Amino acid sequence: MRAPLSHLSGLAVDVLVIGAGINGASAAQHLAASGHDVLLVDKADFGAGATARSSRLLHCGLRYLAPGRSLAEFLIRPDRLLTALRMARQAMMARAELVHTVPERVAAMRFCFPIYRDGPYRPWQIDTAFKILAGLGAGGRVPLDYEKLSPAAAMSRPLLRALRDPERLQAVACFREYQIDWPERLCLDAVLDAERCGARVRNYTSAALLGSLPGGGWQVRLSDTLSTELPVHVTARRVLNLAGTGIDAVTRGIVPHARRRVVGTKGAHILVRLPAECAGTGIATLSRRGEPFYCIPWRDMHFFGPTETLYEGDPHDACVTPDEAAFLLGEARHLLPGYRLGPEAVVASWAGVRPLTYDPALPLGRRSRELHDLCADGLPGVFALTAGPVMSHRSAGRLLADTAARGLIPRRAAQVVRYSGPEVPPSPTGEALRPGTPSAVADLQRAVEREHAATLADVLFRRTGAAWGEPLASHEIGHAAATIGDALGWDTATRCAAVEAYADEVSRLFGSPFAPSILNPQDLPTATTASRQGDRP
Repeated sequence: MRAPLSHLSGLAVDVLVIGAGINGASAAQHLAASGHDVLLVDKADFGAGATARSSRLLHCGLRYLAPGRSLAEFLIRPDRLLTALRMARQAMMARAELVHTVPERVAAMRFCFPIYRDGPYRPWQIDTAFKILAGLGAGGRVPLDYEKLSPAAAMSRPLLRALRDPERLQAVACFREYQIDWPERLCLDAVLDAERCGARVRNYTSAALLGSLPGGGWQVRLSDTLSTELPVHVTARRVLNLAGTGIDAVTRGIVPHARRRVVGTKGAHILVRLPAECAGTGIATLSRRGEPFYCIPWRDMHFFGPTETLYEGDPHDACVTPDEAAFLLGEARHLLPGYRLGPEAVVASWAGVRPLTYDPALPLGRRSRELHDLCADGLPGVFALTAGPVMSHRSAGRLLADTAARGLIPRRAAQVVRYSGPEVPPSPTGEALRPGTPSAVADLQRAVEREHAATLADVLFRRTGAAWGEPLASHEIGHAAATIGDALGWDTATRCAAVEAYADEVSRLFGSPFAPSILNPQDLPTATTASRQGDRP
């Protein structure tokens, strides 16, 4: 369980990692496995921000090879071509590593890219892009299985037969793509493995730099964001500022005029149910704005997105607005007019905020991953990372660990990193834990007792994945609240307040923007009655 904040008072560590998204978790995991003393904190829950609310694609890097308006952009700016090739190679390498080491956390699908006569790309350009990707991609360990369908062949395939303007279709490029089925669980697995290797980890803990120490390092104030417990002070020889779109706020908390490093762009998604024959097939295309637009299979449903707009608020409050939902639905109807999708088809939604690299010449930021040494801003020993996608978190973690550990002597023997997560007893359901499946009492209890969960959303989204997809029924939520409440010592009033807080969060952040509410707290049972519902929701 979450230990009292006072247990950290006076702690001195080699590296403090601020931000426990998937890149921060990976950095802490690799540092702890190397034998360093590490403290990992996040002002919210582990993996609750951009990690949890991404498009979940373990993509091959095709979008990095898009030149923009024309191929001339790569010819005029060869540095952009080199950056594109570097990012595409990172994508292919990450794709191969995750597919081979944690196959249970990824799902294969068939992705299709329609090529229209009046579209921005010609068939030969797509052929060339896939040849480049194959040449970059980890020796072919995870093949792309690229094929190009004729319009007639495409019209015989599920999902594709609903495409717009078949008479203008030149071809459809098809390839094997992967989805990170549950990115927040990947993040949590890294957090728990860091803890196994000796790291201290704590969610709902904000960090503020107070000042540098005479012999090097930093004094830091930690505050609990869930309680009124008094703040404590710790010291760290190095600091990794991985606070996502909050990177600049952490830095400017002590150096007000530090350079800007990050810009947030919001990606919105809507979840719909398409015919069962479409399962496992997705579409990659461009919206009418010329931006990447996807129809992505998600278990027995599909989601459409993302958008890309500037966002300057708290990323944990990001939600899909009615205007964004209307845009996404309009693009979905334009892409697949055969399904006549209406507002009633939208089951749920979510939005995340990408922490991209700030560039004054690019209002929406750069997508190239950048490691920043903040010494030039008066912060020696402090480093930040921007534009680190979920899919390449392992290489980011290794890069960050190598950078932070430079000049530090390990305090313990090195250990082997376990990417597959902690060993847990078999679930009484007889199935592997995965998003959208019921959770047994043992799963709920373990989330609180061993995995630092503190709220219903922590358990139902990030520890068990039960809440992803269609909304849970009232009795399912009440059952979870009763089980979690027993483990945390909640009284009846606390349990009911937790249920209402969860209902409000789901309604605000994950409901259909076309519906007034996804849940009505007044319809939920009390924790006492819910505790009699049985062992499974």
